[in-house]
Amino acid sequence: MDLQQTDPAPPAPADWHAQELLLMREIVRLVGRGPDAAPVLREMLHLMSELLGLNRGRVVLVDPAPAGGAAQGPRTASIQYAYGLTREEMARGHYAWGEGITGRVLATGQPAIVQDVDAEPLFLFRSVRRADLPQETVAFIALPIELGSVTVGVLACHRLRSRQRRLNDDLALLHVLATLVGQMLQLERLVAEQKQQLEARNRVLTNALNAKTARYGLVGNSPALLRALTELEQVAGTQATVLLLGESGTGKELFARALHLASGRRDAPFIKVNCAAIPEALFESELFGHEKGAFTGAGAARAGWFEQAHGGTIFLDEAGELPLAMQAKLLRVLQEGTLVRLGGTREVRVDVRLVAATHRDLAREVEAGRFRQDLFYRLNVIPIRLPSLRERREDVRTLALHFVSRANQAHERNVNLLPDALDRLEALDWPGNIRELGNVIERVVLLAEHPLIDAAALGRFLPDVTPPAVAPVLPAAAPATQAAAAAELTRPYVSARSHTPEALLEALDAHQGNQTRAAQALGLTLRQFSYRLRKAGLR
Repeated sequence: MDLQQTDPAPPAPADWHAQELLLMREIVRLVGRGPDAAPVLREMLHLMSELLGLNRGRVVLVDPAPAGGAAQGPRTASIQYAYGLTREEMARGHYAWGEGITGRVLATGQPAIVQDVDAEPLFLFRSVRRADLPQETVAFIALPIELGSVTVGVLACHRLRSRQRRLNDDLALLHVLATLVGQMLQLERLVAEQKQQLEARNRVLTNALNAKTARYGLVGNSPALLRALTELEQVAGTQATVLLLGESGTGKELFARALHLASGRRDAPFIKVNCAAIPEALFESELFGHEKGAFTGAGAARAGWFEQAHGGTIFLDEAGELPLAMQAKLLRVLQEGTLVRLGGTREVRVDVRLVAATHRDLAREVEAGRFRQDLFYRLNVIPIRLPSLRERREDVRTLALHFVSRANQAHERNVNLLPDALDRLEALDWPGNIRELGNVIERVVLLAEHPLIDAAALGRFLPDVTPPAVAPVLPAAAPATQAAAAAELTRPYVSARSHTPEALLEALDAHQGNQTRAAQALGLTLRQFSYRLRKAGLR
C-alpha cells in the first residue's frame, strides 16, 4: 500500500479542470436544494465516474452501535452510497475496523493509495471482484471522511493507471469532496437532531394536553390508577378515615393530597407527617405540641401537627412505624377529638380528617403485637390500595415525559427521550415504583451528555435489574418511495469512455434530437447522456 502522492503521468490537459468545475458546480447546485445528503452523494459519485474517470465510487459509513449500551463485537462500517456497484456488490461491502484497505483508513484516519490492486495483498476485492474490473492496471484511492476530528467513513474509488491525468490532481479533488461529504453528513445530523427534539417536545406537549387524568397532580390513564381515583373521589366528601395501602414509591402523598383537594376541607391546611422520620422520644411533642418548660429546651409553647391541621387534613405517612405508646394516645385523639399538649393539662379540641398510609401489612403487625388492634380498626375504615407501577405499565411513558418536563424546567436543561428509550423504560419492572422512575429521569436530565436520549444512552442511568422478556420490535417495512430511492443508489456501471462524440451525435440524429430516446438507444440514462454531451463540448 503506497501512501505517497506520486504519479509518473504527464501533466493534465486543460480540459480536466473544466470537468472539475462542472462537477463542483453541479454538487453546489444540489446542496442548495436542501440538507438531504443522499441525492448529493449519489450524484457526486456519478459525476466522479462520468467526468473524471474515478470509477465505482462508494461512501462507506460507520455502522450504528447496537442498542443496549456497550458495543457488542468489533466496530464495523458498510457501503451506504455507491455508483457503478450492483446491490449485491454493495451488500458485500462490510468492513471491520482495520480490515483491508478500507478498514485501515477507518482505523488510522489516513488516506490510502493502492497503485496496483493486483500487487497489494491487503486489498480484499470484497465488493467488486477482480474479474469485473478492467484487465489493465487498476488503482484504488481511499480517503477518510471526518466529523470534527473523528473518522466516520471512507470515500473510495477505482482509477485506471493508464489514464492521462495526474494522480495528485485526483487526490486534491477527492480531499475536497471527502471534506464536503463530512460537512454534509454533519449538517444532516444536526437537522435530524433538531427534528427529533421538536418531535420530542411535541410529544410532551401533546401528553400534557391529553392527560385528562392528571387530576390533583396524579398523572396517568391506566385502569388500575383510574380505579383507585374513583374510590378516592367516592369518599372525598365524607369525614371517614382513609388508609392508603401499597408499596413504597406508589405516590401515597399525592393521593392523600388529592383526597384533601377533592374534599370540603380543600381551603384548610394539609399537614404531612412522616412517622418514620420522627425519633420516638419526640413523637408526642411533634404530634400534639408542648407547653413552655415541658422539657429541657422548651422555651416557648408550641402547637403540634394536629393543632396546625385544625379544620383540614393530616396525613400520617408510614403510620405502621408509630410506637405502641403513641398509638394509644393517637387513638384517644381520634375518638374524642381532643388532645392535651405535652406538659399541659388543658384539653384542646381539634377538627381534622385523618389520612394514613403504610407499606406494611397492618393485620400481620396486629397479630405480631406490634400494632394495636383497636387503632387498626379505626384507621382501616376506608382502605384504598394504590397500584404499583408494574400494574400500570400504560402510564410509564406519560410519567416519564412528565418527569422529563419537570426536571428540564427545574434544572434549565433541554433533554428529551426518544421512542426507543421510552420503550426500554416501559419494559422494566420498577421495584421502586414512581419514585424510582422519577429519580432515574432526574439523573438522566442532569447527567446526559446529549439532548436526545435513545435506548443505548439511557442504559447507564437505569437500575441494575433484568427487564422481563419482551418481543423484539421489528423495524417497519420501508415505504415504496423509500424502496425506489434505495434502488437509485446503484446503477449499472458504464465507462465514461463508452461512447464517442460521433456516436452521441448519430443517436441524436436518429431520434430527431430527442435526448431521452437517444440515451435509451445507447443504454444510458438521460443524465449520463447529458454529461457525455457536455464533456465532449456538444452542449
